Amino acid sequence: MSVWKKLITAVKGGATEAAEAVADSQAIRILDQEIREAKEELRKSDHARTQILAKCKLSQQKIDSFNASISEYEAHARKAVDTDRELALDCARKVSELKEERAQEQAYLDQFKQSEKHLAGNIQQAKANLRRLEQQVDMVKATESVQKAQVAVSSRHMGANSKMKTATESLSRIQDKQKTRSAELEAAEELASEDSNTDLEQRLSQAGIKGGQTSADDELSRILGK
Repeated sequence: MSVWKKLITAVKGGATEAAEAVADSQAIRILDQEIREAKEELRKSDHARTQILAKCKLSQQKIDSFNASISEYEAHARKAVDTDRELALDCARKVSELKEERAQEQAYLDQFKQSEKHLAGNIQQAKANLRRLEQQVDMVKATESVQKAQVAVSSRHMGANSKMKTATESLSRIQDKQKTRSAELEAAEELASEDSNTDLEQRLSQAGIKGGQTSADDELSRILGK
């Protein structure tokens, strides 16, 4: 591969890494935004479900009203059948009309209930998914914080190790210098002691006084005198 091609490859690789780094740095922020949007959609879904439940309630109230009216006209028909058959038939026709209206309203209510049940299931599932996503984001945030702390501690530890190494080397040099100085002082003391003994022997000799060393004649006299 030519140098030019290698350079182009390196530039492309660097650009890709830079783009990935930017994307990674924005990933958590993007997730937070998506979670906020999802919560807003769920809020709208809950509102829509509330409206459906309200329609169910109103529809049920209409059905209850139809049932009450049907019972009332049935009672009227039973009372009028002996005295006014035509009135009884009108009451019966009214009951029939009310039942048709009730059946139509019951169909609406069944649709509302089915829609509400389906919507409730979807909302519950979406909320469960959102909770899991929030937990994962919280874990990612916590892990990111821990890893940043670990990187900081590691960097400081490496710096501290470097400083400790430098300090240890300095300490070793100081100890070596002190050992060398101690050896020099001991040597100087020994030389001074030797010089002092030699000077004393010279002074004794000049004064006609024998040194501390015993002569052979003296040693022999001592032996014979025993």
